[in-house]
Amino acid sequence: MASEPAAGAEHDGGTGAGVARAGDARAGEQGLLRERPAWTAEVRADDAEATRAFAARLAAGLRAGDLLVLSGELGAGKTTFTQGLGEGLGVRPGIISPTFVLVRIHPSLVGGPDLVHVDAYRLDSAGELDDIDLESTLATSVTVVEWGRGKVEPLSDSRLDITLLRATGEQAGDELVFDFEETDAADPRTIRIEAYGPRWQDVRPIQP
Repeated sequence: MASEPAAGAEHDGGTGAGVARAGDARAGEQGLLRERPAWTAEVRADDAEATRAFAARLAAGLRAGDLLVLSGELGAGKTTFTQGLGEGLGVRPGIISPTFVLVRIHPSLVGGPDLVHVDAYRLDSAGELDDIDLESTLATSVTVVEWGRGKVEPLSDSRLDITLLRATGEQAGDELVFDFEETDAADPRTIRIEAYGPRWQDVRPIQP
């Protein structure tokens, strides 16, 4: 990550994560289950604005070649999170869900990497990624893929898996009860980050 992002990470200023063709290294389901993250972190965001603000802080430590896999049920705040990333990266405003176009490219306005926003919900397998040609932009952009778990991992040897959980705030014993049916922006979110691959081995975990 950048030398002093608010997220508390640092990096060596390299050019980004290595890129492998999807056909070269298919990660099967069992392989993904065996994979261990370099580190994990959890951050609580009290509302949608806090979600955007944290994502903007995280963006300060991203660089061209970074791959983010964004998970969370409907209403959990995936697009809100991506809007915060866009603000932090300084890309052209207007980030919305890419559901009906699969891929949207948001050019940088500050000379940094573009933001490539992908919705992989309708993709059945990693092989279908070839059709949208993410490899042509991956090395020069920050790529965020919603619903991409189990599909985009072969694209890069490093990634951030980010899961957004929106809680009702109700407690059942010691367990927090999650409810994805409501979309109230004031609901708290838990943002869980798992860092995989050599890009993140020497980066300090994200701090709340």
